[in-house]
Amino acid sequence: MNYKKRYFHEDFDIKDFSSFVLGADVGGTNTNICIAGIKKSKPIVLYSFHFDSKNLTSLDTAFNEILRFSKETYNIVVKTACIGAAGIVSPEEQVVELTNVHWNIDLNDLKNKTLLEHIYIINDFQAIGYGINLLDKENPDDLLIVRSGMIQGANATKVVIGAGTGLGKSILVYDESFDAYIPIPSEGGHTDFPFLDDQEMELVQFVKKFRKISHPLPYEELLSGRGIEGIYQFLRQRNDFQETMYTNEIDGSDEKAMLISKYKEIDETCKHTFLIFTKFYGRCAKNYVLDTLANGGLYIAGGIASKNKEIFSSEAFYNEFINGYRREEFLSKVPISIIINYDVSLYGACFAALYFLKKKDSI
Repeated sequence: MNYKKRYFHEDFDIKDFSSFVLGADVGGTNTNICIAGIKKSKPIVLYSFHFDSKNLTSLDTAFNEILRFSKETYNIVVKTACIGAAGIVSPEEQVVELTNVHWNIDLNDLKNKTLLEHIYIINDFQAIGYGINLLDKENPDDLLIVRSGMIQGANATKVVIGAGTGLGKSILVYDESFDAYIPIPSEGGHTDFPFLDDQEMELVQFVKKFRKISHPLPYEELLSGRGIEGIYQFLRQRNDFQETMYTNEIDGSDEKAMLISKYKEIDETCKHTFLIFTKFYGRCAKNYVLDTLANGGLYIAGGIASKNKEIFSSEAFYNEFINGYRREEFLSKVPISIIINYDVSLYGACFAALYFLKKKDSI
């Protein structure tokens, strides 16, 4: 099986852990799977593996490979797993229709094809939400504080959003019995984009035609990697800016969003693409904070944020974020952080497994 070893704990003794869990983060581009040891009710990732999501046809083969490796290499037997997946989880929490890959996840099928006894599945942004419980705001490898703000109330509601292959959202509500924030699933990335002027309406119409969308344009089609590409193509067809030595490279690439980000300081079309993208990000964040009264703070996740951190400290983002009628003072106090820790979803999936096991034992 084609995979890469991502992370290995340098030295550990299996006697230090009370149990072990498998955590999986399944996205439209990357699938990461880890084994974590449980110590003092917290997961510690011991090793992880990376797979290209589009090269997989299901999860059972990957799971069995890692379970076999764990048993043969460390004599670790794992019976519990939790999967954070980029897609819609069924009401019975047994099946996920993955959004950006051609295969789905069925827990009954996984149980039949692996030795796992307990398997749980959650939305990918729920996994991030669980993982936030394990991040250290004093550790720059975990969080970048964009604005410290002012947390208003003990255990106040928090929210997490993030643009990457798609756009994800989740609300974090404190659970006293578990002494942790528990995320509420959401498909908020698919809410309708609110355009405010003629140019934005023209952009929406262009992207709908470009992507062959007949429904109202969802936020995700503007706040994502393909959203960056769509905004760029809109500006190109308007001919507002001269072509440069980078234009042909971008036009001929399958990684347009990455190149637009790379050249955003030196190419005017790329620069204005990211200016529009930044404004839309601020608007989306503002609306979500207001929807949820997120006094506890806004967390921004996703690969685009971690690779373009500076846009969230820009005037374009902040001015759009606080642009709320009669609510500017409230919005200006909301703490804003960027999640830096790439493994937050894996930690979150492992932490969620502990939460579900505790709930199961308490019933």
